[in-house]
Amino acid sequence: MEKMRAILKEKPGRGALLVEIPIPTELAPREVLVKVKRASICGSDLHIYQWNEWARERIKPPQVMGHEFTGEVVAVGSDVQLVEIGDVVVAETHIPCMKCYQCRTGKMHVCKDMKILGVDTDGAFADYIKVPESVLWKVDPSIPAEFASVMEPLGNAIHTATVAKLTGKSVLITGIGPIGAMAVAVTKAAGSAPVIAAEIKPYRIEMARRIGADYVINPLEEDLVERVLEITNGNGVDVFLEMSGNPSALHQGIEATTNGGTVSVLGVYNGKVELDINTIVFKALTVYGITGREMFKTWHVATQMLKYKQVDLSAVVTHVLDMEEWEKGMELMERGVCGKVVLKIND
Repeated sequence: MEKMRAILKEKPGRGALLVEIPIPTELAPREVLVKVKRASICGSDLHIYQWNEWARERIKPPQVMGHEFTGEVVAVGSDVQLVEIGDVVVAETHIPCMKCYQCRTGKMHVCKDMKILGVDTDGAFADYIKVPESVLWKVDPSIPAEFASVMEPLGNAIHTATVAKLTGKSVLITGIGPIGAMAVAVTKAAGSAPVIAAEIKPYRIEMARRIGADYVINPLEEDLVERVLEITNGNGVDVFLEMSGNPSALHQGIEATTNGGTVSVLGVYNGKVELDINTIVFKALTVYGITGREMFKTWHVATQMLKYKQVDLSAVVTHVLDMEEWEKGMELMERGVCGKVVLKIND
């Protein structure tokens, strides 16, 4: 039986192992085998590595880690119709059941019985990955593999930002991790002005500047609401994108949003968050909760933006490491001194 390299969460507890395991060659009629070219490390991968409370409740070792990737189709099941051998693909990480009310009414991304790639199934930190054809999306080979591998989080940024009309609108983005930085690029490409970024970590403050934010505010050094009002001539921003998962950022951002504005929340919070609903009512705010990407509307937008160079992710993809250096990638993420870390699995 042929073997492949894989980063395996072998057992509960901190850590993982680079091991050799069998290549998954048995394909169901609508399954596809992809040779992984690049895979990027997500915050959830770090949580699995660290074995935090979420990972302890959700992950069932042994399991291959990773879910953000690009690669080449090398084998297909007997009934596969959407892709062919040789296609360059990326994958939606939400695996829909295709049967529930949401899936049947155009909302696959919030499937009621959804599984998540690399969380509920073996993932992409391996030479090969087996996936259902329903999650695959063909991409133009001209898109650099490093950028294609982060199209999943780019899709989060696009989905969060584009629930609002962006052209000529002022935007506040709180939390400039990789997805927040991508949101800066997306809103700039869509014609937003000004784009204001709020971040407290020095590395990410510089990333916000490199990606093109018009203003970067450190809320530990300046009053965020006062500064936003000053920039917007007292009006507040038209669009507020909350990416940090920090309750204070959510509250301040809502306060800094103009009457009739749009609030789009991607951040995930530890526990319940108190919210002043009266402020939302009296300011007539439209509030969106965002999970994942719209299948496959968001993926089309991401493809066009990358193919035609509407967004440049070179300021976000800060490290490209060999697969064998995966622990260095985890260390960089723990220290907060990186954007997206991409692993070179195969050329």
